[in-house]
Amino acid sequence: MSRPKKQLHVNLFEMACVSHIVHGMWRAPGNNRHRFGEMGYWLEVAKLAEEGLFDAVFLADVIGTYDRFGDGNAAALREGLQIPNLDPLMVVPAMAAVTQNLGFGVTFSTTYEPPFAFARRMATLDLLTGGRVGWNIVTSYLRSAARNFGLDDEIPHTQRYAIADEYLDVLYKLWEGSWDDDAVVNDAQAGIYANPDAVRPINHDGRYFRVAGPHLVSPGRQRTPVLFQATGSPDGLEFAARHAEVVFIGGQTTEAVRANIARTRERARAHGRNGDDIRFIVMAGIIADTTQSLAEKKLETYRQYYSVEGALVHAQAEIDLRRFSPDERIGDVLKREGLAFGNMGRRFRPEQTVGSALRQIASFDEGRFFVVGTPDRIADEIEHWLDVDGIDGINLRQYHTFGTARDFIDLVVPELQQRGRYRTAYTPGETLRERLFGAGRARLPAQHFGSRYRDPAGLNLPAAPLFPHETFSKAS
Repeated sequence: MSRPKKQLHVNLFEMACVSHIVHGMWRAPGNNRHRFGEMGYWLEVAKLAEEGLFDAVFLADVIGTYDRFGDGNAAALREGLQIPNLDPLMVVPAMAAVTQNLGFGVTFSTTYEPPFAFARRMATLDLLTGGRVGWNIVTSYLRSAARNFGLDDEIPHTQRYAIADEYLDVLYKLWEGSWDDDAVVNDAQAGIYANPDAVRPINHDGRYFRVAGPHLVSPGRQRTPVLFQATGSPDGLEFAARHAEVVFIGGQTTEAVRANIARTRERARAHGRNGDDIRFIVMAGIIADTTQSLAEKKLETYRQYYSVEGALVHAQAEIDLRRFSPDERIGDVLKREGLAFGNMGRRFRPEQTVGSALRQIASFDEGRFFVVGTPDRIADEIEHWLDVDGIDGINLRQYHTFGTARDFIDLVVPELQQRGRYRTAYTPGETLRERLFGAGRARLPAQHFGSRYRDPAGLNLPAAPLFPHETFSKAS
């Protein structure tokens, strides 16, 4: 008997701002990005994504500005580049109210705000949505973010992950251990709403946090929201192997993508988890039309609005590449200017020429997971991503709102459904975790690190830090 084909998971990649990823496109005719501050915008986003049977709307976030390029905020403000920027947790309830099945992924940083209040907000969303939420765990790399929360500069990378690891420890204790499943009895006759013996403080006293508890929210269907994380560094990999259920992966070749997936699964097994306890998602650019020529024409139209300056601001480029000869190497230019190859290393190579870097930017950053064409061509490529690269799903990058999503829903989804690669209906009542891992998987699996706190005795377990030698003052 043949195995069923792997179906594609799809999130609509969003951010509560004008310019999220494809900078300058907000100026294109018919684009709705400028409406991000209207309630109606988010209601349309949610209804469209649910019409398309998407897994979720996934919301990115930052808590600072991209102020390194040009040494200030002016360029980011001109571009509307992730400023102004709304709190993503605040737009989810509106979208949830007009949908029944759509999930929501929300980005929140572990570095600057204490865990108790966030645990309450996230648990509230999970309870009110019937288990349709996930959390994208980030540690906030922007210098401006650190200064917004009273620090002089960014916390070093490994220290941020050490803080995040204990942050998760606190959250697991609150979400998984503070309330028993049967704590709420709702017995009007006896005058008892919740059984006091089934609710307990967590009394967490760690290196970075002291939290007494108990948790203020009774358990939702998932208790712990689905845990998303993007990773590329060794510290990030180790953190993901312990905690993450959905990992945003990348790679310039099939071999690189497969190696990254294999490495993450291997480290997850080292933490006592099953290799299949993680799903792998990539950011994908898909531009579709009824013919190849129309799709390519659409791409060329979009390119007319793309902002090179916006891309340089987002990359936090140390220099304005447009000022230098296209034949010069980036590393040589930086050395002459007395600058380190810092943020630009996220995107470029020292030996790369200025001209090739600018062409790369102007090409819409078309990478491994980018396809332009007809529905059948796009479906062919997606099947390759699923079967050969080994991914599980995509964050659909938006070039034109709502055109990108509408094209995907009207043109690509039917082709994928015909091939057995896309759901034809939601499973009523499923949680977001069940959508990703199957029926009966509403909670963290027993082998996940967070499950150690389900037994009340687990609240007294000794700390098991991932980075035991990193310290950071609680007072900071």
